[in-house]
Amino acid sequence: MKHNHPNFFKNHSINYIEMALRTDKIERINNPDGYGKRVGECGDTIEFFLICQKNTLKSISFCAQGCLNTNACCNTIVKLAQGKTIDKAWEILPEKVILFLETLPYDHSHCAELAVGAFYLALTDLKSKNLTGLNLEI
Repeated sequence: MKHNHPNFFKNHSINYIEMALRTDKIERINNPDGYGKRVGECGDTIEFFLICQKNTLKSISFCAQGCLNTNACCNTIVKLAQGKTIDKAWEILPEKVILFLETLPYDHSHCAELAVGAFYLALTDLKSKNLTGLNLEI
């Protein structure tokens, strides 16, 4: 993750800076309750790992190979979804991620779409595992 713009801190909101530089939720989980992976046209790759307990997202982590904008979007999803019910998690849209970040460059809105898409795949995986008889209490 790098930034080349000399006015990086002046040009971005505190939310964007915090989410772009945060690293504590970057973690690969073995045997998560929900897993989703997407590769964008730009080549960025995002994986989400969900742990669910009693219909609540107890742990969310991700691995992303991409730019700071992608990292910012993934961390925003974690912030918006952590501790929420599965139904509430489905309400996270790319527009909500962009709105939270305030200064995501317009030409990188695809990063929010990619991150939300990977997150939705993880939610879908979580739901499908429940339908096969795992007791996730969804």
